[in-house]
Amino acid sequence: MRIQLSDHFTYKKLCQFTLPSVAMMIFISIYSVVDGFFVSNFAGDIPFKAVNLIMPYLMITGTVGLLFGSGGTAIVASVYGRGDKEAANRYFSLFVYTTFFVGLVFAVLGFVWIRPIARGLGARGEILENCVLYGRIIHCALPFWVLQFVFQNFMVAAEKPRLGLMVTMAAGATNMVLDGVLVLLLPQEYKLAGAAIATALSQLVGGIVPFVYFWRENDSILRLGKARLDGKVLLKACGNGSSEFMSNISMNIVGMLYNFQLLRYAGEDGVAAYGVMQYVSMIFSATFVGYTIGCAPVISYHNGAANHREKKNILQKSGVILAVCGLVMLLTAELLAYPLACLFVSYSQKLLDMTVSGLRIYGIAFPFMGFAIFASGFFTALNDGLTSALISFLRTLVFQAGAVLLLPFLWGFEGIWVSVVLAEIMAFFLSAAFFAGKRKKYAL
Repeated sequence: MRIQLSDHFTYKKLCQFTLPSVAMMIFISIYSVVDGFFVSNFAGDIPFKAVNLIMPYLMITGTVGLLFGSGGTAIVASVYGRGDKEAANRYFSLFVYTTFFVGLVFAVLGFVWIRPIARGLGARGEILENCVLYGRIIHCALPFWVLQFVFQNFMVAAEKPRLGLMVTMAAGATNMVLDGVLVLLLPQEYKLAGAAIATALSQLVGGIVPFVYFWRENDSILRLGKARLDGKVLLKACGNGSSEFMSNISMNIVGMLYNFQLLRYAGEDGVAAYGVMQYVSMIFSATFVGYTIGCAPVISYHNGAANHREKKNILQKSGVILAVCGLVMLLTAELLAYPLACLFVSYSQKLLDMTVSGLRIYGIAFPFMGFAIFASGFFTALNDGLTSALISFLRTLVFQAGAVLLLPFLWGFEGIWVSVVLAEIMAFFLSAAFFAGKRKKYAL
């Protein structure tokens, strides 16, 4: 049966409803990992290091989709929960059109300024040229990439999480197949360009397909149509989504700091090792992000309908689910660190040993990571953008940045990996404090 936002959620129903979103985010992570696998093993170590160096900046450019996706979904689902379907569709259309326009502006600016940006990130020589090549190709598809992000949230709000998964699988399959064709068959000097083209075309699929679906008549609760500029609603969406927006910007700024520290303490091999850990972490954290995306419209709906009992029910069950997932991820990271590292850097024993050691330390963070991610998304769903933004900002730009700058002075190179663990533990206790402090206000 079709699960509706208004339902009462048991563990089974909650898992069923959020599973497509979880699978969608994991699949996105997997095809990003496949991209890295082909670049590392077939394009070479210099292109692989270049991709890892420029990737944090590229991820920042895509965050506008998360800004209007998460912030806009909270508004649309809440308005729909109050029974105003016309306004819900009007706001939905406004958020989609605005996202595309902003993505187009970012694409033009990024294409022009990619060289000084890459140079500012520490790229030099051949790595710099590879960063520019890869970055310019990705920018050509940026408007559709941000649409892919925004629709990932809205397809759940439209009670179509499985459609979101199918679109993501289609985009991922496009990337994987084209990686296999272009990277393997093109001459060596064009392999990195082939990987970038494969990624860009997959982003076109991820953005265009859901746009066409919502533009036409469909059986979901949302449809694209006429919209009028409403600065107040756009600002409210930006406030709601500021946590996810700042979280991703901060996370990628922190990624740049990690690269700077790794270049200082371990050279280019450190950047490559960190890139592998980011690929693995991306898959694990995608479970938490996907679960949060799946829950958010439900929380917003019941908050709009003033159904506090169901809101509390979802919070309690989510705590149990996140704890179990975190422990499973910890065990997986400890047991599979070596084979996971071998997928990317088996060509260098020194680099392999560095990566395995880092993965086993990094894995300790997973049992704590999910709670902060969920807490930020939970308060976004309640239209409490300030609390959500504080959790995200402190978790990433304060705790992680502070730790990665300080701990290497105390523990040397190993302190860089420990900084992730310390930051996630601090974010866990911060999230618990906010839940306790906001309990009465939101009837939790």
